[in-house]
Amino acid sequence: MRLNINAYLSESHKGDGKSFEEKRGAYFAAAREFLEHFREESKRGHREGEDGISVVQSITAMTDALVVRLFTALSDDLQMHKTGQLALVAVGGYGRRELNPYSDLDLMFLYSGKESKVVEEAANRLLYFLWDLRLDVGYSVRTLSDCVEMAGGDLTVKTALLDARLLTGSEQLYNDLKKLMVTQVLSKRSDSFISAKLDELKKRREKYGSSVYILEPNIKEGEGCLRDLHTAMWVAKIKYKVDEPRELVIKGVLSEEELGLYYSSLNYLWRIRNELHYLAGRKNDQLTFDAQTSIARFFGYEDSGKTLAVEQFMQDFYLHANRVEHFSSLLITKCIQRDDGKRKILGYFTRRPVGDGCYVVKGELVVPDESVIAKEPVRLMRIFEHAQKQGVTLALGTKRLVRDSLDLVNDKFRRSKEAGTSFVNILQSEKGLAETLQQMHHLGFLNRFIPEFERIYCKVQHDAYHIYTVDTHTLFAVEEIVKLCRGDHADTLPLLTQLAREVDKRWLLILAVMLHDVGKGGGGGHAEIGAELSKTIARRLGLTREDTERLQFLVRHHLLLAHIAQRRDLHDERMIIQFARQMEKSENLKMLYLLTYADIKAVGPEVWTEWKALLLQELYEKAFRVLERGDFKLEASGDRVRRVKKTVFELLADDYPGQLVKDELQALSTRHLLSYSPEVIAAHVRTLLRLPKDQLVVQLAHEVDKGYTNCTVCTYDVPGLFSMITGVVAANGMNILGAQIHTNTNEKVLDILQVGSPQGFVITEESRWTRFQNDLRQVLEGKVKVSALVAKRHRPSILSEKAKPTVPARVEIDNEVSSDYTVIDIYAHDKIGLLYGITSTLTRLGLYIGVSKISTKVDQVADVFYVKDIFGQKIMNPGKLEEIRKELLDAVDG
Repeated sequence: MRLNINAYLSESHKGDGKSFEEKRGAYFAAAREFLEHFREESKRGHREGEDGISVVQSITAMTDALVVRLFTALSDDLQMHKTGQLALVAVGGYGRRELNPYSDLDLMFLYSGKESKVVEEAANRLLYFLWDLRLDVGYSVRTLSDCVEMAGGDLTVKTALLDARLLTGSEQLYNDLKKLMVTQVLSKRSDSFISAKLDELKKRREKYGSSVYILEPNIKEGEGCLRDLHTAMWVAKIKYKVDEPRELVIKGVLSEEELGLYYSSLNYLWRIRNELHYLAGRKNDQLTFDAQTSIARFFGYEDSGKTLAVEQFMQDFYLHANRVEHFSSLLITKCIQRDDGKRKILGYFTRRPVGDGCYVVKGELVVPDESVIAKEPVRLMRIFEHAQKQGVTLALGTKRLVRDSLDLVNDKFRRSKEAGTSFVNILQSEKGLAETLQQMHHLGFLNRFIPEFERIYCKVQHDAYHIYTVDTHTLFAVEEIVKLCRGDHADTLPLLTQLAREVDKRWLLILAVMLHDVGKGGGGGHAEIGAELSKTIARRLGLTREDTERLQFLVRHHLLLAHIAQRRDLHDERMIIQFARQMEKSENLKMLYLLTYADIKAVGPEVWTEWKALLLQELYEKAFRVLERGDFKLEASGDRVRRVKKTVFELLADDYPGQLVKDELQALSTRHLLSYSPEVIAAHVRTLLRLPKDQLVVQLAHEVDKGYTNCTVCTYDVPGLFSMITGVVAANGMNILGAQIHTNTNEKVLDILQVGSPQGFVITEESRWTRFQNDLRQVLEGKVKVSALVAKRHRPSILSEKAKPTVPARVEIDNEVSSDYTVIDIYAHDKIGLLYGITSTLTRLGLYIGVSKISTKVDQVADVFYVKDIFGQKIMNPGKLEEIRKELLDAVDG
């Protein structure tokens, strides 16, 4: 049984002569009990399956009852009824009757200009009472002239007043406000208001993500969410002078079906927002990864095969969001178009034919006789080709025509030579390519023409690395290739820009980018699945055998270049030759390099880094040289080593005794000598010759543009040295991007680390590097234990970290990729001190680390270690390999 606020407050109010303040305690107890009871009742209704609209309406009604009853009690106490010139008005979301469990309340005290002190007194008393109830209340105290003046100059005020609703008080005053809004505010500069709202919409999308398909959407402000519906309705209210959405049906602006879509969208989004508020116990609009999991469970989704419940929920969410964005765009477009009658008369004389029954009218593509599509369905494809070629957008009616004609895109359509040719024409044109494909996708045409693409439609990858759904990521990747071709990055990425312009069949590269992730729709290796699917698509499009094979090659190997560049030893010439052999032709390598760049760049704004760029370019250039020389044989290393030693000796001859230099060069490993230019090796030898005078040499070279510091550590070898170094780096709040480890036969060590801040910046403060050097020296001298340094810096925090989706850690061991080392790949979630934990475990297991590749992507790491046993051999014993795997998993999970 619901509590009646009137019963509670009126019993304590009847004729006892006491003022409001004297009875405040009784009022407060009654109001709090009413609020708590009603909130629990609303929550119970929500959890038992009440729809979003019902819950929002009941919360609004409860709030109205509380606010009105309290205000009435105050008015009586202050004898405000005598003036009759005060109205209590709800504005903003409260005015629209759209209160979620912990939404804030926006109140306006509207008065005639008289008795201002009494109004201020009433406002203060009511507000403090509501604040004491822990309600989040915003307020204003205004006269009619205040409202007109402020609405004229402040978009936020004007918008809030559009949703004004009388709660209690003077109806006359409230009606005067509505009249003034129509005559003095809304009728003037309505076009500028609409323009300002659309500009606001654009800025909001820049802030909250310019895609429906962002992976942690804001349910209120994100694209395809509540604010899109609000903006469309505000613009419609201004344009058509209506108060309620239903009036738009009466005026012929919306159909009954479209109005139904509006309310069902509100219902769906409110149900999610209600649950978000209840989960957090406060106002919360961010659909974070942990909230997504909880809401998916609440909505009744269950894991199915390899698809998680949360991924199913989010896929449905994006479908809803896409519909919201489409509805909002449709309504806004109707509002900003000029009078249709005038357009038809003018258009008859000014429209320009472009073929296939299509015309260009005032920058839009129109199809006046829609029956031409049913007669020749291939014209659906040509609509997009013509719009792209003419550089115009599709008119609203044309978009509707495409959506309504999707059933014509059948297997016969897909296999028709005309449709295939038109589609390839679209891919071959640089102008408007990304926008055209996005429009095809948005209208549902792309999924119909390439049904395999539907496998990744709104497909979620539940991790913190990808910030878009798979289909959107794919279209963004296409856009990255277009930007390279256009020369947008000519200064920062000259080689990639050159290759994008040189590549023979750019349209085939674009198609490969479009299809590179198409295999992600199900379980198994998505690259192999995608390659098989792309063969089917190529056959339908009528591609030649050569083009089909290249398309398959690019899709099948789209992960290979990044994998080798970031996780394998790029100084291993045998491995480089194997990779080059896989590429077969330099054209394949060029295309794969471009595809890899676009794939990484389209993941998210922070994922492409200078460090990754260097690694990828190094692998590309080394493999390209092998392909160009056409010789897959290893050059005799002995001859090369002798040439390098001779050059280095000559560079150092004037500064050091000859025998000293010869001895130092003799102690260097072959790998070291073949990994760098003679000039760099000469600098390394200079550093090594500072031992034994200095027991520890640390040299820094800040690469500010690249976001890291090259930190060279030179000292004598001790067991677990690399583990000590990584521990000291972690203890000083630094992040290792990469490491080149060189241990010489004379027990000297030269380790080169690429070090930056965890946020991706270069660390230039001298004090931090001095502390790092002092800590390392003390650890090497045995004065301090590295484990103590790590523990001291990273005490447990009472602040909980932001929840991230979790994928189990993996340890993979490979004895094939390197002829000299056992290679260990470790995939885990990043955490403080992780690298130290791994390296100290390897040391404890008696393994020597020869090469280390460190790769961090947002919340995940893929660290690689090339190791040998204490005898300098690969680890081949299955029992030992299993022990290594188990110990490392314990280290990363512990």
